[in-house]
Amino acid sequence: MSGVTITGVGLVTPLGRKPDDFFEGLLAGRTGVAAPPPGHAAHGWLAAAGLAPAIDPMEVLPPKEVRGVDRFVLMALAAADDALADAGLVVGRDADPYRTAVAVSTGGAGLESFEQQSHRRLERGRAGVSPYLLPGMLANMGSARIAIKHGIRGYSSAIATACAAGAQGIVEAIRLISAGDADVVVCGGSESPLHPTIASAFSNARALAEGWADPAEASRPFDARRNGFVLGEGSAVLVLERTEHADARGAAGYADLIGWGATTDAHHPTAPRADGEGAAACMRGALTRAGLTPRDIGYVNAHGTGTKLGDAAETRALHTVFGAADGPAVSSVKGATGHLLGASGAVEAVATALSVARGVLPPTVNLDTPGPGCELDHVHGAPRQAAVQAALSNSFAFGGHNISLLFAPTSAATARFATATTVN
Repeated sequence: MSGVTITGVGLVTPLGRKPDDFFEGLLAGRTGVAAPPPGHAAHGWLAAAGLAPAIDPMEVLPPKEVRGVDRFVLMALAAADDALADAGLVVGRDADPYRTAVAVSTGGAGLESFEQQSHRRLERGRAGVSPYLLPGMLANMGSARIAIKHGIRGYSSAIATACAAGAQGIVEAIRLISAGDADVVVCGGSESPLHPTIASAFSNARALAEGWADPAEASRPFDARRNGFVLGEGSAVLVLERTEHADARGAAGYADLIGWGATTDAHHPTAPRADGEGAAACMRGALTRAGLTPRDIGYVNAHGTGTKLGDAAETRALHTVFGAADGPAVSSVKGATGHLLGASGAVEAVATALSVARGVLPPTVNLDTPGPGCELDHVHGAPRQAAVQAALSNSFAFGGHNISLLFAPTSAATARFATATTVN
């Protein structure tokens, strides 16, 4: 397939907005998980949450357009603005608008806006519902608003595959470039689920971590004491370019996307297959598409949510693909960020690209002792320096959607990082 290079990154995460701050936070073992403060919509409903920075609507939209826009759209716009600026790319100047696409996905879309307007309807009747609700909350509005603001006139989509959505948006981008249908794709995911109804649903399903005096300790991927995931919010947007296009305009690359896998468990609405068969087939698909073998993979950024079933199933899948004794290094960023649902795969794609580009692997926060059935070459306690030539990032979702993304050092003429980070 045509070379696909990451030339820009934009973030709104519990570890901050700048890529360097985000990655340095991961390396330092910091966490953005805390109790929602008084005045926050989730205060009293969630004991712990991955809290992203506030976005001033005026930062991303003209004053006359901010009314009724959901937070997931605002975060998507902020991340897209930063990603395009990071890439040094202006659509219409550096890229043909009709050869530029957008694929920014979400799991739940504007559920917070829907909840607020539902309350207004109950209180005030039909007249209480804002006419701006639908253009402010629909799942496609992250992509649509980005396209409107930046003059993107090519292919546009928003995939809603729950916790695989952000990663699947990136797959869509790879496919568009590889097929020759786009030179540039703005892609990723955004999610804003920190409000009472979603918090209550996950809590009543007994999916959330509970019983932790310190909220910062609640998200514990693969740890023996894990007892659920921590709900988080955020956005990540990447600018992907055909490598020749990036070289022609002198853009520097972070890393290349050289393969992807996609499967469906066809098993259960919420639970993964215990044997990890679908996830294993997904990873193998990515390797086959890139012409690589399991021995070529030096790092896996795991889905690693901190649930008993999910982490054990992913471990079995990794053992199936790589063997139980001599597999690649593994870590999960969710100990630091919580689970950002539809944005998680995009945030973790950024983490994986930075790991490959900088030659250092972030540790899993709160992983003290791997739990039974979670025996892997875990990076924990401290970052690990490693010249990784290929790395996988996994995203698995309710409904059995599995996505694996495969990364390699950039093939662009100019690399974003000339030398790997030194771990002190």
